[in-house]
Amino acid sequence: MRLGLTLLLSLAALPAASDPVLDLPIACTLGETCHIQQYVDRDPDTGARDFTCGGLSYDGHKGTDFSLATLAQMRAGVDVLASAPGIVTGMRDGVVDRIYGPENAAEVKGRECGNGVVVRHEDGWETQYCHLKQGSVRVRKGDRVQSGTVLGQVGISGKAQFPHVHLSVRHNGAVIDPFDTGETAQCGADAGSLWRAAPDYDPGGMIDAGFADAVPDYVQVQDGTAARASLPADAGALVFFILAFGGQAGDILRLSIEGPKGQLLQQDMELERTQARFFRAAGRRLKGASWPGGTYEGSAILMRGGVEIDRTNATVTVD
Repeated sequence: MRLGLTLLLSLAALPAASDPVLDLPIACTLGETCHIQQYVDRDPDTGARDFTCGGLSYDGHKGTDFSLATLAQMRAGVDVLASAPGIVTGMRDGVVDRIYGPENAAEVKGRECGNGVVVRHEDGWETQYCHLKQGSVRVRKGDRVQSGTVLGQVGISGKAQFPHVHLSVRHNGAVIDPFDTGETAQCGADAGSLWRAAPDYDPGGMIDAGFADAVPDYVQVQDGTAARASLPADAGALVFFILAFGGQAGDILRLSIEGPKGQLLQQDMELERTQARFFRAAGRRLKGASWPGGTYEGSAILMRGGVEIDRTNATVTVD
């Protein structure tokens, strides 16, 4: 069924009363099994900034993207939940899950939301949930839902380059930022939130990490199938890789590997450009007959302006 809703680019101030109270639209743990990739664009011109005046948005973005780490996680199934009580006024299913790109842009045109659900709340409010997994939508037009009702599962349908649910909030058709409901963003100051418990803001960070015996293909990294739990002693290389989000030009990423006989490498990399998601790897080729047996630990630290933003680690067994 066609969603049939026009998204307005302008942001509107909240009414004086009857504001909805929103719960998270995804069944995951933020900062652990999922993260917020992008927020509503609060820049009124051609630039982009989120409600903190940070860079987690892009020009004209009209919602909040709750993202999974990998396609494997998506395939395993993560539920999309209604953020507030209401009535389903539109839904669509049947759009294939695949990474959006130039080769399929024409097919996606007019269905950028992919598989989705629209829920009407009281006093002119509505929420829209986009990019659901094909075949997962559980509700139909006219259904009444409660906060937490399962609408479907996270997918990558429509105009999406990573698995996520895009939540749009609107009042009388105008886009509302649920983190800062004022007409002008207050750069993170307490300006009014619609969340029952407002999610923490992470300016960037690690999504996934692991080891392989060569620099993995980015397709494998996105899929979540690149990491190896163990490697043979005669592996041609030991490579530690990370997938991260919210990278800003000038950020420093430090990758290091510690082995049974001490530090194997430490390498600092400066990000040359801002990237919503990025993948980096560092490693050593085998010199000699074999690697020392035991556990190797990779560590990644993301720094911005000399301040640590996030860190993660991963291990591999060599035997």
